[in-house]
Amino acid sequence: MKIMKALWQQAGRAGLGLGAWLASSAALASVNSLPGGPAVNQLNLHPPVTRIAEEQHFLHWMMLVICFVIFVGVFSVMFYSILKHRKSLGAKSASFHESTTVEIVWTVVPFLIVIGMALPATKVVVAMKDTTNADITVKATGYQWKWGYDYINGEGAGVSFLSTLDATHRQASDAGQPVGDDYLLKVDNPLVVPVNKKIRVITTANDVIHAWMVPAFGVKQDAIPGFVRDTWFRAEKTGDFYGQCAELCGKEHAYMPIHVKVVTDEEYSKWVEEQQKLMQARADDPTKVWELADLVARGEKVYAANCAACHKADGSGAGPIKALDGSAIVLDADKSKQINILLNGAGNGAMPSWKQLSDTEIAAVITYVKNSWSNKTGTLVQPAEITAAR
Repeated sequence: MKIMKALWQQAGRAGLGLGAWLASSAALASVNSLPGGPAVNQLNLHPPVTRIAEEQHFLHWMMLVICFVIFVGVFSVMFYSILKHRKSLGAKSASFHESTTVEIVWTVVPFLIVIGMALPATKVVVAMKDTTNADITVKATGYQWKWGYDYINGEGAGVSFLSTLDATHRQASDAGQPVGDDYLLKVDNPLVVPVNKKIRVITTANDVIHAWMVPAFGVKQDAIPGFVRDTWFRAEKTGDFYGQCAELCGKEHAYMPIHVKVVTDEEYSKWVEEQQKLMQARADDPTKVWELADLVARGEKVYAANCAACHKADGSGAGPIKALDGSAIVLDADKSKQINILLNGAGNGAMPSWKQLSDTEIAAVITYVKNSWSNKTGTLVQPAEITAAR
């Protein structure tokens, strides 16, 4: 009876496992390959759209072929020797002291192989680090957990924005319901660059080590706090190309995608013009005196774009992330405490600094938090107070 019961339990577990496998297979079947991003059942590197990426593909296959040939050659000789000269066939081991010819061969041949592998690899590595004569220079700054882009040189110089995971995808992740072929790769503001132009990317970070990586470009560069490093790419095709932060940077590491939109020269010039108009519209006068309702409405948008990922849309926080709803600091009449936290961070980087936001945006988000959920303080923070605190 016990045996029958055990067999029945094992059959039940097998049925559950089969059901889970079928469910995962069905989910996989509903996902399509993403052009410029990962493909279903992808085994090879992403299709290259830059010359550097093409060279990396060549090196990848060249190294594999060389290693495969060496593997087959070495193990073929080894197994042939084991089978052909085994003791059961009466083979006797040879007795010799040394062979100058053999020593020369096993020294020269590996040396030539290494040189043959190193020369093309060195050529590509040198080309990867040649960031001179760039048409456009962009600084990519890693934050926990988003990317900040500043166009420094070339057409579009002065354009600056943050690129954050699309809010709907974050909600889908929290609900455990993946959506779309670009799941967890969709951002609110993609990096836009023109086709066939050399783009220099300067990387750094605001808090911890991040890494800016776009496989289709053959680019992966660490972004390290306090250091400035650079890389480059020249996309030869228009389209959307995706990557992710490739350095484990904290609990939201999986929610830090990279989306690069490669467009024609005409489309890029139009985009730059639109961005410049948006920046002028966002350049609020820090001396303007706001009404409470208007500042709360502005702060709600700032909170959704920058704060909700950690503190949650309802301000409840999660795990080590402190709740803002009912927080003693938020409810405190001394506004300088919360202003100081947003400007300088807190908890040894657990709460990052938000100096990159404008005075109006910081004032708006503090006002929103102080007057949302159960925090009905009626407190209003004016942009001029942020200007003074800086």
